[in-house]
Amino acid sequence: MISDYRGCLSATTLSYAGSQGILRPMQATFDFDSRPALLDRIQRQLIAQFGRIVRPANKRRDPVWTLVQGVIGARTKTAVSNASTDRLLADLGSWEAVAGQPLEALTDSLANQTFPDLSASRLQDCLTEIIRQCGAADLPHLMEMETAEAMAWLETLPGVARKISAGVMTNSMLERKALVIDTHHRRVVQRIGLVPAKADTARVYDILMPVLPPDWTAADVDEHHLLVKRLGQIHCRPSRPDCATCPVRGDCQTGQDAGVRHHESAAS
Repeated sequence: MISDYRGCLSATTLSYAGSQGILRPMQATFDFDSRPALLDRIQRQLIAQFGRIVRPANKRRDPVWTLVQGVIGARTKTAVSNASTDRLLADLGSWEAVAGQPLEALTDSLANQTFPDLSASRLQDCLTEIIRQCGAADLPHLMEMETAEAMAWLETLPGVARKISAGVMTNSMLERKALVIDTHHRRVVQRIGLVPAKADTARVYDILMPVLPPDWTAADVDEHHLLVKRLGQIHCRPSRPDCATCPVRGDCQTGQDAGVRHHESAAS
């Protein structure tokens, strides 16, 4: 439950609860107890295929920077959003100044984003709400909160849903255990059969977080997302996935089904 942190949070009481039940999605045969071992095996297979993908310490930014990058980043390459975030702060000097920019000027500043109008509007609303609650565009109270509690608070801000709240907790200097689920990651775990085919980002997060290998550190969880994202970009593409060369095909319901179809086609 959330009460008050240094006068920053609103008086509204919030709760956060994940889905802890056993789910048996699609036709997969994984049960709750086998999933940590499966995820650990997938991690090792992806490292063998792609090598280590470890986020350097100097790439972890403060929570507000990470939040801004997430809010403006819809359907935009990470490098572009990173550059836009850095440019905003360099040009205007503070996040308070960014929040106070005329919307048209802020939209122009975000011209490289895929949706500059939407990004500018969401960002201004988000920063304005933080300033209203906290007195400044700063998030020091997150350090005092449990991860789930902090994510619940973040998700009350305009433009912030589960992917962004998890990103703030794990990608920033906070470095907490929170699995970022982007469209690539969600598609991969849906096809593997770990989650239902129509599960949204929040439900995927709630299903997977309790079954991550217990010995994984925050850095392991972060690397897992980066590896699965790479798999989604290279092999498990939205259309015409390359199941034949996928390194986790043996553990994937969709990959196994594709193999059966190929075998039946070759035999006919």
